[in-house]
Amino acid sequence: MKSIRLILVLFVLIFSVNTNFSQIGINQDLVKIEAFKSFDKVHQNSELKIAVKAKITEPWHINANKPNEDFLIPTILEIPNELGITIVSEKYPEAKNIKFDFSDQPVAVYDGEIIIGAVLKIPENIQTGLYDLIVRLNYQACDNQSCLAPADVQDTISIEITDNKTPINEINSEIFSGLDMVYSYQEVNSEIRDEDSLASTLESSGLFLSLLIVFLGGLALNLTPCVYPLIPITVGYFGVQSEGSTGRLFFLGLLYVLGMAITYSVVGVITSLSGAVFGSLLQNTYVTIAVAGVLVALSLSMFGLYEFKLPNSWVMKAGGAKSGAVGALLMGLTMGIVAAPCIGPFVLGLVTYVGAKGDPLYGFLMFFFLAVGLGFPYLFLALFSGKIKSLPKAGFWMDAVKHIFGFLLIGMAIYFLGPILPKSVNNYLLPVFMIFASLYLLIFDKTANNLKVFRILKTVFSFSIIILGVYLLWPSDKKSPEWQNYSDSAYEASINKNEKMILDFYADWCIPCKELDALTFSDERVITKSKEFSNYKIDMTKTMSDETEMIRNKFKIIGMPTLIFIDSQGNEIERVSQFITAEEILDIMSRIK
Repeated sequence: MKSIRLILVLFVLIFSVNTNFSQIGINQDLVKIEAFKSFDKVHQNSELKIAVKAKITEPWHINANKPNEDFLIPTILEIPNELGITIVSEKYPEAKNIKFDFSDQPVAVYDGEIIIGAVLKIPENIQTGLYDLIVRLNYQACDNQSCLAPADVQDTISIEITDNKTPINEINSEIFSGLDMVYSYQEVNSEIRDEDSLASTLESSGLFLSLLIVFLGGLALNLTPCVYPLIPITVGYFGVQSEGSTGRLFFLGLLYVLGMAITYSVVGVITSLSGAVFGSLLQNTYVTIAVAGVLVALSLSMFGLYEFKLPNSWVMKAGGAKSGAVGALLMGLTMGIVAAPCIGPFVLGLVTYVGAKGDPLYGFLMFFFLAVGLGFPYLFLALFSGKIKSLPKAGFWMDAVKHIFGFLLIGMAIYFLGPILPKSVNNYLLPVFMIFASLYLLIFDKTANNLKVFRILKTVFSFSIIILGVYLLWPSDKKSPEWQNYSDSAYEASINKNEKMILDFYADWCIPCKELDALTFSDERVITKSKEFSNYKIDMTKTMSDETEMIRNKFKIIGMPTLIFIDSQGNEIERVSQFITAEEILDIMSRIK
């Protein structure tokens, strides 16, 4: 029975080919393709992604790559060449199963506009230079009643083969973000693999699942060391803002998280769509002054100069939530910027993905939910810390607590002003303020000193801050690798000498950058191992300057910190965009040959 059906189908195909012979001339016009590549250049012995966008003229369709019947002609992508370039893996779109008059069962087909992807292997022995590569799509076009003869259509892409010392740049990310393809070659940039993995995960998920994924990613960011400064600030602020009402604490906490979410999402969308470094908004003088100004304004409210209050008409509508609402929102907006530099591979991948999408609304939603995930634990922290106030019934001691956290907020303001101050001033201003504030609390602020336990705690805290301030002022030889100032000529010289390299991209506003210097690069084992490398430290604080923009584009820097490890052949082996311990960096360094 099946053989009879096969003969009938073949008869129909032959008949349709003959009756449509006059249409064979237009067969080439039924499918038009355009080929794209993933890099502007490609190294020898590496891999390259290509994407083929095919437009199929209605009402025609073409058979899928795996038709439902063996006798149907499949759609196949080919790269004919004599260069030794081969296809490692392919990604065909999902087919549609449609019932046609010439078949007794649904046929798997493509129609409309589709994208086919492939990963190409570039051989090791290929000569450097510019090559035109033919991309061919073999197909058979059919409509509801008949099929045309098998045909092919082709396009040409130019690929530039370079040696491993030449930097390459990713291009056409908006095309490849929707293709679930990964490189098999082990030395392909690990950051790109991570971004592709995140992009493909989000692309294959619906909007709800994508928002859930980024929300969970925001929660995970709370495990990074650079968000730790938010904890004492949150505890201090909400510890003096409530009157013990759980409902009011929850309301203030929501405003705090909302402020973080608004700032984080706006900053994320702007930087991803503009291509700027994530968190670089902090190096803008006006933004830095504004952040410091908000922190100072909040600190002055702690000293009783004024109190943030909603308008009375709003208070009535809000159910009697009086003071602190505006302050909580302002604090959240400010802390959103504090959290912005706390980036990792997840956020870098999200920045790249949103930039490739080019949809501001989608980008806002992604970063809004990321920030909600980041701020969610602080909602409960606000409830807990605010309830601290209700433990003792007294009032004077809480004024003393306000003064302490007022000084903490001023200290944060000084910290954020650091990048725009002369380094000679910045190195001394914060330690001197720490000592001054502690002495003021010990000598002049007598509030609640009649409470013995509180007086002891305040004294211990103040002396601890004084010791820390003196330590920061005390001249010492800071242990670190022998860093060189980066220049293109020095970098090229290191490549020509086959030197292994560590590139450390940092900024003055970057908290994990400071943690790397203080905890990781000061380790004696790291310093000893670093002598096998040429170590370059690149200051990206003034991100919008022409010099740093050229460096950012050359090395594809999205956020700080970024550590790039390069082997003796000039290949980028590892890229790290977060704080890592001495043990972790030693493991990476030991693998660089």
